[in-house]
Amino acid sequence: MQEKGFQIRYRSLQNNGFGKNFEKVISDACDYYRKKGIAEIAKIDEPFRVIQLYKGGKFKGQFTANANPDFEGTLKGGRSICFEAKYTTTDRLKQDVVSDKQWEVLDLKHKLGGFVGVCGGIQNKYYFIPWEVWINMKSLYGRKYVKQEDIGEYEVPYRHGIMFLDYKTNGK
Repeated sequence: MQEKGFQIRYRSLQNNGFGKNFEKVISDACDYYRKKGIAEIAKIDEPFRVIQLYKGGKFKGQFTANANPDFEGTLKGGRSICFEAKYTTTDRLKQDVVSDKQWEVLDLKHKLGGFVGVCGGIQNKYYFIPWEVWINMKSLYGRKYVKQEDIGEYEVPYRHGIMFLDYKTNGK
């Protein structure tokens, strides 16, 4: 029983690490796009408040609200962009990994004309899946998850980070 608990905690820490690294390489691409004058996109931190301060810059904190999507900004020309970042080591990216709050915000921004989607990593490949595709996953693919073979047209390269605006094919 104790072994199983350890495995669950270890897997959770491992997944958290993969997710943080995934967001970091997306941020690297944001920096590249900013320097090239293509877009201004920033990582949005989760809302929290500090409960207690400790020495060495450490603190105890508490989340104050459900998280919004991970990245927001503006593309050259003025169109807004908003997307959630999701990574998995499995062979599928599940629709329900986007929280209700994130779904609500992404859907509203999509309806207002923003460039909206999910930047997804499945094992060693990366994708920017448009919101229209994400929300219609069940009708498009017959299930509420996607595999690499489903979304090849939305694959994006890894160069200066995960180049989420640079589809390898005609995904845009």
